[in-house]
Amino acid sequence: MTHPEAGAAPTADPDAAAVSDADAADAPDGDGRGAVGANPRRALAVVIGVVFIDLVGFGIVIPILPFYVRSFGVSDAFIGLLASSYSLAQFVAAPTLGRLSDRIGRRPVLLASLAAAGVAWVTFGYAGSAGARFGPVAALAVLFASRTLAGAMGGNIAAAQAYVADITPRDRRAGALGLVGASFALGFVFGPAIGGLLAADAVVARADALFPAFVPATPYSLPSFAAAGMSLLAVAVGFLLLEEPARTRPAGDAPGARTTAIGQFRDALASASLRPLTVAYFVVAVAFAGVQVMFIPYVADAFGYDATAAAFLLTYVGVLGAVNQGVVVGRLSRVVPSRTLVAAGSVVLAGALAAIPATGLVDRVAGGVALGGPEWLTLPLLALLAALAALSLGNALVNVSLATLVSASADDADQGAAFGVTQGASSLGRTVGPPLMAVLYTVAVASPFLIGALLLAPVALAFGRRAG
Repeated sequence: MTHPEAGAAPTADPDAAAVSDADAADAPDGDGRGAVGANPRRALAVVIGVVFIDLVGFGIVIPILPFYVRSFGVSDAFIGLLASSYSLAQFVAAPTLGRLSDRIGRRPVLLASLAAAGVAWVTFGYAGSAGARFGPVAALAVLFASRTLAGAMGGNIAAAQAYVADITPRDRRAGALGLVGASFALGFVFGPAIGGLLAADAVVARADALFPAFVPATPYSLPSFAAAGMSLLAVAVGFLLLEEPARTRPAGDAPGARTTAIGQFRDALASASLRPLTVAYFVVAVAFAGVQVMFIPYVADAFGYDATAAAFLLTYVGVLGAVNQGVVVGRLSRVVPSRTLVAAGSVVLAGALAAIPATGLVDRVAGGVALGGPEWLTLPLLALLAALAALSLGNALVNVSLATLVSASADDADQGAAFGVTQGASSLGRTVGPPLMAVLYTVAVASPFLIGALLLAPVALAFGRRAG
């Protein structure tokens, strides 16, 4: 549901935020300036704007993805495999892009990866045409190729987070990173809503009358082409407005100094400061894979929702995420250590995951109970909205606090490498988790959500104990 790379420490005002004393104590020595250019506020606004535009494009496609796969008459397991291909490519690419951004600069890495992502979305839109001409195997091959390319380019978030770390002092970095998290959430306010509208029959019919014959107009191609357009818009904005930050050149012996994903992952596990964070990113990603991949199939099967209805549920989550990451968690991070927030967020997130399949039980028991309001306002829907509210809060608490701890654990010269390694671990979790959760869904609908909740227990215990 959320963009796989989301996770930064939030607040509404980067100048008003500060990492907690506990987080500051974990920070390595360094100049702590994060200095950049003549106008760091403008630079921060531009990079956040670029990330936001990119995430709107990503969010456009999410509501239609499971329905797109099902349209080829294949098992729901392919939904998980498709998500896994994205994340596997991201696992390989994220550390490399992070380290590359340390070496050649943040700006070229961001712009090149955004342009390639646009190509991936166009390819994605033509999968249906390939299926109509050559059969479902060809369609799936195109889908997997496009998602693999998009996943590799999705590793650019490591460069974006490192850019933000470059331009903000260490004691205000949590707030600045939080705005990146808020831009993710806002991308999911607008992206899924746009995707749902573009998948509507009336819009598709109008586009079909306007497009030339070689451009397919379907409920699946239109959102894909719109996502490509957003990627290209992000490239244009970045090319015109984004400046390369002034920063310290990287040290060669820091964690993440290797240039391969496996090598950097091994270095991170050998680092006392990065090891628990890397493992936590992996476990949380596996736990969250159930809702990330199977939520839309669940609401389609349990409540009969189509892509448009599912899109507006995701928009609801995005609105809450923007508030949680832009305001709530940012304020909490000023007074509560990030380790405590990770533990608390894991508990909230586990409860939300367990509550989602319970909404189906509410529908079976009390689905016909009238609430006296609009016809669409039902008790099962209220239960689902409550579960999603808790999900948004728990996700924000966990991911933003982990990102703050990552920034505090690395020298200023190696922010890109540190974020690349931990985001790579998260991608590895999303490589393992989706196929597992998709198969479990075919066995028992509730199992992906319940197993995800159980996996979060050791994270809560580990960070709760360390906070104590």
